[in-house]
Amino acid sequence: MGVSDPGPDGRIVAVDAGNSKTDVAVVGAGGEVFGTARGGGFQPQTTGVRRAVARLGALVAEAAGGLLPAGHVSACLANADLPAEETALRAAIEDRGWARTVAVANDTFALLRAGLPDDGEPVGVAVVCGAGINCAGLAPGGRTARFPALGRISGDWGGGAHLAEEALWWAARAEDGRGGPTALATALPAHFGLGGMPELIEALHLGRLPRERRHELAPVLFAVAAAGDPTARAIVARQAEEVVAMTVSALTRLELLDADVPVILGGGVLTARHPLLHDRIVALLARQAPRAVPRVVAAPPVLGAALLGLDRLGAPAGAYRRLRAHWG
Repeated sequence: MGVSDPGPDGRIVAVDAGNSKTDVAVVGAGGEVFGTARGGGFQPQTTGVRRAVARLGALVAEAAGGLLPAGHVSACLANADLPAEETALRAAIEDRGWARTVAVANDTFALLRAGLPDDGEPVGVAVVCGAGINCAGLAPGGRTARFPALGRISGDWGGGAHLAEEALWWAARAEDGRGGPTALATALPAHFGLGGMPELIEALHLGRLPRERRHELAPVLFAVAAAGDPTARAIVARQAEEVVAMTVSALTRLELLDADVPVILGGGVLTARHPLLHDRIVALLARQAPRAVPRVVAAPPVLGAALLGLDRLGAPAGAYRRLRAHWG
């Protein structure tokens, strides 16, 4: 334990656990980063809460390097979409004994906090579009707006996994004549070195191509759209419309539609800044929420989880600057 270690009560275990990857950092009250770790996705909906948290424990131990217990766990977790899920996850983390107190929030709040200033009352909206899509907003007084983000049953559309499925759907229909022509029908199988959609469909169905490799098709979709294919461009346009629909809904529910509010855009699909997608989002926001200020934030969301921990500790301004500087 180094001389700069503030002791257990001054240490924060910050967790950002997404569908595809998990980041953990152990941070001091002065903004020092004592250790970090990265691992795979966090999916309690398939593995079960206890098993998912147990797997998370290996990353916490790696990042902590013996500096446990800490004073506080600030965990921003994918699939913590409903209050009941947050409660179950908090209880499971508390049982691990990593820290004296535990706070659990959906991982969208990590992006939101990372994109907001460190002084003044936090107000803004964040949209994450990575493997999936979600949105959260924060108004004065701590009022929040959020979405269940449970897929089609909760009205969701978009995210990298969904875009890949859309691309496959249109390409398959183009191949067999149920739909109009699209360059996706050749580009998608070509990405995997296959001759056409029948071969790709068979490879996916029989498991010769693992299901997790479907996410590779989202960048192919954007490349085909950039080349001018009308079908691909329509899918990208729909994604922009969904991002803006969530944003406007959150702003309206928080009575912030007429306020100067930052709109934080994050997740792999949005941080890639594909011109067709990004420019359409900006144009639609200018029409539907003209005072919103869109901003792409590429900083790792674990930064937001750690900042929430500093908020909890009432850390000095220098701690925030030191922490942000660590992630550049």
